[in-house]
Amino acid sequence: MQTRRVGFCLNDKKKKRMNLEAFAELCRNQGIEVVQIDLNQPIAVQGPFDVIIHKLSDVMVDAEHDSQSQQLLERFEGYTAEHPHTVLLDPLPAMRRLLDRFASYRIMERLQTAIPGDWVCSPPYMKINSMELSEEQLDRVQCSLPFPVSELVCIPMALIFGPAGLWDARPPCVLQSFINHSAVLHKVFVVGGAHFTVERPSLKNFPRGQSDRKTIFFNSHDVSKPESSSHLTALDEEAALPRPPSDDVIAAIVTELRAELGMSLFGVDVIVNTETGRHTVIDINIFPGYEGVPQFFSALLSHIEAVLQEKEGAYKTRGSPEHAAQGGEVESRQVTGTPPLKMGPTPTLPPSATH
Repeated sequence: MQTRRVGFCLNDKKKKRMNLEAFAELCRNQGIEVVQIDLNQPIAVQGPFDVIIHKLSDVMVDAEHDSQSQQLLERFEGYTAEHPHTVLLDPLPAMRRLLDRFASYRIMERLQTAIPGDWVCSPPYMKINSMELSEEQLDRVQCSLPFPVSELVCIPMALIFGPAGLWDARPPCVLQSFINHSAVLHKVFVVGGAHFTVERPSLKNFPRGQSDRKTIFFNSHDVSKPESSSHLTALDEEAALPRPPSDDVIAAIVTELRAELGMSLFGVDVIVNTETGRHTVIDINIFPGYEGVPQFFSALLSHIEAVLQEKEGAYKTRGSPEHAAQGGEVESRQVTGTPPLKMGPTPTLPPSATH
């Protein structure tokens, strides 16, 4: 059996959380060698690689202000440019789009019209670029965004309940109307053509409309981890029970995002409106931790094998690895993306997703 080589370019924390050593053993049994790439060393001497799986988002962010990170990123980009036959999971340009938080919110907003039927809602939001809110912007927020309002992008995040609380906002940021979802967040983990949905705690419901309540600051990691326990996630006794997500809607969201992003390893955070049952994507994550997905190893291995099979098929069709390498960019898009969502007549929403 010919050994195929898959390089992993992950930081120490990610490798430990993923348990890369155990995954490497699983791959070895299938004739796939896993190599841990060290960006501090020339990559060419560590290769060749059929596939590289990476999470360079932190390096990409740091490269904007740190010369060492910039050098590491340039080394990686130089190697992939010189070896176009190596399939990259996932493409760096796709990651750059998601690292631009304002661009990622535009992608999430487009889901409302991209998916047929009245399945997905996009709550009103406003992008604030200036370093402080002007009187004009305050007026626009009050006219356009029903309270309460979430302040997104910033850490910690904020939940603002009335006009007075808008002074707590810290631009540049995105202000978005808060949707009651009965303290349940649905984390959707995508691995190639497969996806898995895991339930996590989230913010409880709050009364709609303006109030004098003080702004609540919070860190999403403190309220949405599996072990999270917070008064912000405890539903009031009179609160409505959470609505379950529709499998059809989740599948449509994943399919559309795979086509839009050209990525195969990402996470999607979805909430279900307690009142309407409609679904809203509130975040897209690059190569998430896949906590709570026991099938992650087998799904990732299956995806790697599918990528390798398609790559080997391209070699045979085109006649030689050299010829296939010339089409590496197209080949990578074919492997990591999916065709646009094709659906017949607009389906009827299941009972859990209707008004």
